[in-house]
Amino acid sequence: MRIRTFVTAATLTALAATGLGVPLATAGPAAAAPSGQREDFNGDGYTDVAVGVPKAGGKTGAVVVTYGSASGVSPSRSVRITQDSAGVPGKAEAGDQFGENVTSGDVDHDGYADLIVGSPYEKVDGKPDGSVTVLWGGAKGLTKGGIALDAPTAGDRNFGQGASFSDLDGDGTPQLQIVSGRHFWWYSEAVPKGDGTDVALGLEDDFLPEDVQLDGVAAGNFTGGPAGDFVVYGQRGDGDGDYLATFRGGPGDIGYQHTVLSDGGTELRSVATGDIDKDGRDDLVTGEPVGGREAGSVTVRWGARGGLGTGKETVVLDQNSPGVPGTGETGDSFGADVSVRDVTGDGHADIAVGVPHEVVRGTDAGTVVLLKGSANGVAATGAQTFHQETTGVPGVGESGDRFGSAVHLADIDKNGKADLFAAADGEDIGTVPDAGAVWVLRGASSGLTTDGVTSFNPADFGFTDTAGLTFGEVFDH
Repeated sequence: MRIRTFVTAATLTALAATGLGVPLATAGPAAAAPSGQREDFNGDGYTDVAVGVPKAGGKTGAVVVTYGSASGVSPSRSVRITQDSAGVPGKAEAGDQFGENVTSGDVDHDGYADLIVGSPYEKVDGKPDGSVTVLWGGAKGLTKGGIALDAPTAGDRNFGQGASFSDLDGDGTPQLQIVSGRHFWWYSEAVPKGDGTDVALGLEDDFLPEDVQLDGVAAGNFTGGPAGDFVVYGQRGDGDGDYLATFRGGPGDIGYQHTVLSDGGTELRSVATGDIDKDGRDDLVTGEPVGGREAGSVTVRWGARGGLGTGKETVVLDQNSPGVPGTGETGDSFGADVSVRDVTGDGHADIAVGVPHEVVRGTDAGTVVLLKGSANGVAATGAQTFHQETTGVPGVGESGDRFGSAVHLADIDKNGKADLFAAADGEDIGTVPDAGAVWVLRGASSGLTTDGVTSFNPADFGFTDTAGLTFGEVFDH
């Protein structure tokens, strides 16, 4: 596997620390020290959640950041960001899709998480297609401006199709990784400047089949060693399913070893990582809502000393598997999205699975299934299911709501138990079609609970043109 070194073509520099007037969470110490937590933008120790809204403003795009607190999240503790917001590099233009993917990490190593936003369809004269914006976190939230990174090579396209942040070389300091349509890039631990001097390393694209277009990247420590690993995934151009491969990290040999996990035959739509069996190694969970099992399925590949696929046998779960609620029916889309975090606080990561076309009381309103982790892997008992007809969940399930179209687990109230963000991107708000909405269910030792459920829609964050917005379709990952 050859490695290339390039200097980025980015020309936008870090901006002044004015603008991006961000309401802060009111809970927690008034002068909290930086937590170093990956998703904590203001350093108060609470996890924050970013929601990408790429269809906002004629697909110029936007991101909503909800700040965590002891009482959870609320639109009153949030900020809406676009490329026209003060301090944000670039300019909002139709089709940019700012917020097509979002993630976070302490890119400048100051103890505060930074917001990383992909705009893979950004087009600027004289530059490759696509960009990634990094907005700096700080004690006052996302108020310090940011930088924009462009593709390192002139012929690249869809730079920013996906991003992750992890320690690939095992030196204790994580770094930024970005994929474009045909390339995987990673940056050194040096703080990027966005002025054309940043060094990016990249894998040659000869490991990919000629017709594969990458959709994203996910990081995880699959071996339990000091260095992290990563997976890249994408679509086959011939329509014969998707492609998924894992790469080993390590000092001096990032990406040297790689294994193809899947090539054709399935349509992969979601990827997440976490330690389900609590053996000290991350496991890989992928959702395949269509394909060989047309009702949808979820695949769990177990971490092992030798890497994914070298330890316990891979498990494929669907709604006909023992312990999984429901019955698999064609078109359910079980696995449309997956998220992996510990909901119960027992140290085992659990799996949230979106099933957006599941029939609920006679209509395909959608549902979310929680599968619990255990020492033996995915537990055979204790699974839960939630939808808009569940007692305590606001709203009414209607055809086309697509409840479960996106799911995200995050511990927003710092009680050691992840909470569920569940989107219904087809939810109508009044007479406005497909505006989208998000529900938040709290985690507890017994699993997810409907006590204190909150919900919000794009109007709560100041969006006015909400028809077809499909709010909630993109969460931080």
